[in-house]
Formats: sequence, C-alpha cells, structure tokens
Amino acid sequence: MSKTHARAEVKKTKDAAEPEALKAKVYHDEDADLKWLDGKKIVVIGYGSQGHGQALNLRDSKMDVKIAVREGGRGWALALKHGWKPGKNLSSDLAASVKEADWVHILLPDENQAEVWNAVIAPNLKKGSTIGFSHGFNIRYSQIVPPKDCDVVLVAPKGPGHLVRRTFEEGRGTPALLAVYQDFTGQAFDRGLAFCKAIGGTRAGVLQTTFKEETETDLFGEQVVLCGGAVELIKKGFETLVEAGYQPEIAYFECLHELKLIVDLIQEGGIGWMNYSISNTAEYGEYSRGSRVVNEEARNEMRKILKEIQSGDFAKEYLLENRIGKPVFNSYRQAMADHPIEKVGAALRKLMPWLKTRE
Repeated sequence: MSKTHARAEVKKTKDAAEPEALKAKVYHDEDADLKWLDGKKIVVIGYGSQGHGQALNLRDSKMDVKIAVREGGRGWALALKHGWKPGKNLSSDLAASVKEADWVHILLPDENQAEVWNAVIAPNLKKGSTIGFSHGFNIRYSQIVPPKDCDVVLVAPKGPGHLVRRTFEEGRGTPALLAVYQDFTGQAFDRGLAFCKAIGGTRAGVLQTTFKEETETDLFGEQVVLCGGAVELIKKGFETLVEAGYQPEIAYFECLHELKLIVDLIQEGGIGWMNYSISNTAEYGEYSRGSRVVNEEARNEMRKILKEIQSGDFAKEYLLENRIGKPVFNSYRQAMADHPIEKVGAALRKLMPWLKTRE
C-alpha cells in the first residue's frame, strides 16, 4: 500500500459534494445566538465521553452549567480532576439539580436512561424546561415519554467526547446533528442551535435531522460499518493471514494498523483522495477484489440489520440483554479481549510511544 508519488505536489480537486449540492440545511456560527441560553441553568447528567466533552465546552462558553453524577464513581473523580467544584457546579443530588435546571441534558448510557428518568428526572422537571439528548434511542423506542409541557431536543456531535473537547480547544469544532422532537415553548430550535454553538458544533456545521433518522442511521452505521463491520473485517483478515502461516505481527500491521492511515485520507478528501494517495497496485486491488468480500450477500445482511433497527427488534434485544445482566454482551467482550490480535497489538503498540495515552 506504499505511496508512489509526492502528495504535496498535487492540488486537490473540488469535492463532488459542494456545499450548494447538499440536501441537508447546514447551520454555522452566524446562524446561532447564545442569547437563547442567557440565564438558563443547564445540568449535564453523566460525565462519560460525551458528558465531559460537552460540559467542559459549555463551561468555556460561559454557560451556567452543572454536572450531576454519582459521588465516588469514575465520573465524579474525573469531574474533580477537571476542576468542577462540589456544592457549586458538581452535585450528586440529581433530584435537586433537575428541579432548578432549565435544560436537563441526559448523557447517561442508553440502557440506564429510562430507569433514572422514571425515578428522578421526570418527577422533578420544571414546566417549560428543555430535555436534551445526544442520541435519540430512548425517545425513538418509547423508553422515555416526555411530558407535553417541555421542549425535547437532540444535540448529537458526530464524534466521541474526547474529539468534541479537543477540536473545541483547538479553535475548531466537531460537526453535530440537531433535532426537535417537541417544541412547547416555540423556542426549542433556537435554544438547540445555541447549545450546538456553545459546544463548538456550529464552527464545523450543524445539520438538521429528526430523532428517528438520527437513531436509525446511527445504529446502522455502528453495526454495519464503523464498529461491527470494520472490526469483523479486521479480525477475519488477520485470522486468514495467520492461518496461512504469516507472522501475526505482520498481519496486524497490514489488517489493523494501516487502516487508520486509509481512513484519515478518506475523511480528509474522500475516497478519490485516498485512491490518489495509494499505489496503483492497491487501487486496482480495491476495485477488482473489494466487492468479492463485501458482496451482495453482505448487502442483503445490511438490509436485514436495518429492518431490525427500524422495527425495534434490535432495541428490544439490547434492552432485554441489559435487564438479565448482560450475559451475551459480556461473553462477546471477553472473547474480543482474548483474541490474538489484541495480544499482538498490545505488544506492538509499546514500540510506538507516539500513540496517544488512553485515560
């Protein structure tokens, strides 16, 4: 997959999808006004990946924001590390935090949201407040049924919380999706767009969507391409090479390590830019062999998976799995941890000290 020509010598052609060709409406900084959040008390429930990224950006944007998280847990410890102050803008009293909030931003794991909603959030909501989510799962599958006298808004950054934070600190931003499920006040969209601006989303661009579209496409992307499809492709490629007698370390580099290089090129300038940057041999192999692996049979499975998402079958399966203690989930996780590619990768990454240290 070696590059055979100097990338710096060639000017990129314009992307085929110029902004005027986009079907979706895109909003930027000039379209949003933080005044819609003036005087509004925001409580962020949960301090995981999205929770910490969004909350820190809100704080830096001078919003009146508080973290509500269980004292003594990992989120509490991380919040203290990031400078949140107990009794001021960090609280373990969720009910009290919700009562005083004008915007309740629920960033707990999907499987935990409904329980916390029913027990603590719903009984303490103020009339006219905004209920915010960053994934539409619990609204789309009716695990949470909001009261009629509140706004319900989706602000979904298209990247993990660490990226949301890092790009904000760099003066850039992470693209985001915005949806309004319920507009009690008549200001839900404007408030949502202001929230997007406060976390840096409008710097990169905010696309309008619906809870249904965001949920179904997000689950599909995770299962078929980004996580499920990509991980299985990596594993199967690695296993095939090792089975044929090649060194596991070489298989790791060819099937996992170099994938990031390819994806970075695609993200930067599209598939065409990636193909320009690789060798002709690699490009021809892509065209002539790729569809033999991801073939029509794979496409049919994609269609089946999409139907399971649309019908709610996947949601039922996932929620039931959590109710019975995650036996299948945990067995999957352990099998992945025990896979040879993880063992080989852990050893090889020690040779690459420039890789980012995980928190």
